[in-house]
Amino acid sequence: MKKLRRNHNPAFKAKVALAALKGDKTLAELAKQFEVHPNQITQWKTELVANAELVYGGDTKPSEAQLAREKELQAKIGEITMENDFLERALIKAGLLSAKR
Repeated sequence: MKKLRRNHNPAFKAKVALAALKGDKTLAELAKQFEVHPNQITQWKTELVANAELVYGGDTKPSEAQLAREKELQAKIGEITMENDFLERALIKAGLLSAKR
């Protein structure tokens, strides 16, 4: 019978990696306690250390969707600004708005 692959959630991985960083127990003890392979603990610990700056707002690259949305919003802001300027000039020309704004 083939053993099923286990998927661990991020909270569990962080818990195990933090326990490894503490250094209170050996990798073998942690592996037995959390029922994972010692190599997996080492990998999670390395990932935690490598990405720790993200917790405090380190350099994160925005996703393609975020970049597209930002570009779309910038275009909309430009469009609305142009419309407002046009309407302001038209109202001033019509005498409905003071030019001393």
